[in-house]
Amino acid sequence: MNVTVCQSCGMPLTSTEQFGTELDGSQTREYCIYCYKGGKFEQPGMTLEGMIEMCTTILKEEGMDEESARSMLRNQLPFLKRWRNAGNVGNGQDGTIANPPKDTSFCREPVRYVTLPGKRLAGLSARTTNAIEMSGQGSIGALWGRYFASEHIPATEAARYGCYTDYADGIAGEYTILVGHEVGEEERLPEGFDEVQLPPATYAVFTSRTGPMVEVVSEVWDAVWTWTHQSDRTFTGDFEYYDERSLNPEHTQVDVYIAVNERR
Repeated sequence: MNVTVCQSCGMPLTSTEQFGTELDGSQTREYCIYCYKGGKFEQPGMTLEGMIEMCTTILKEEGMDEESARSMLRNQLPFLKRWRNAGNVGNGQDGTIANPPKDTSFCREPVRYVTLPGKRLAGLSARTTNAIEMSGQGSIGALWGRYFASEHIPATEAARYGCYTDYADGIAGEYTILVGHEVGEEERLPEGFDEVQLPPATYAVFTSRTGPMVEVVSEVWDAVWTWTHQSDRTFTGDFEYYDERSLNPEHTQVDVYIAVNERR
């Protein structure tokens, strides 16, 4: 997923109405209106653990199961600005330290920048938004399932892509997700498959730690969301790259390529 999120509760910020406000009434894209209003936090004594529990309740009401919601929040929230600036803890009035993230050993900045030629990807696609995906009603998980159930996919060792293109409004709007693999320019697509033509581009490459796929992919996207160079992004096409390091879903390492302006 690719979105700007509230740096307090992790809520996707998909419209200006959700932005918090500063003391002078101007909007901030760092926090949502529910967490931050008039230049101050609405619940200044909130701890990290308290925020996790509150958001877990909200996500349950929106249809996500409790275990998945709490796991996602524990992996995401400690890295957000409000909690990171407090020493990665829920530093509330009692000074207690809330649960730190399980593993912060991977680099939260790009490990390298690369310039790649264009790519032609083939697979199955859907149109969605991050708000939909975060609600528990998304289509990305099912899309991966349908892709791997297809009889038209290459051998197991072939690299797979989760490609994000056709952004309607940068980080805020709809986008197309294609799950697939790279094909030749003249190769005929199987019936029912879609394609994406990625242009030549420069990418900032984020690399996960090795661990359960559901955890490490979420952690890398969180690093992308909180990256300080959001203005460098071009939205010409971003992708997750799954190679031989990703064959075991419980012991996976993945790269996320974020299209950026050419570095000078």
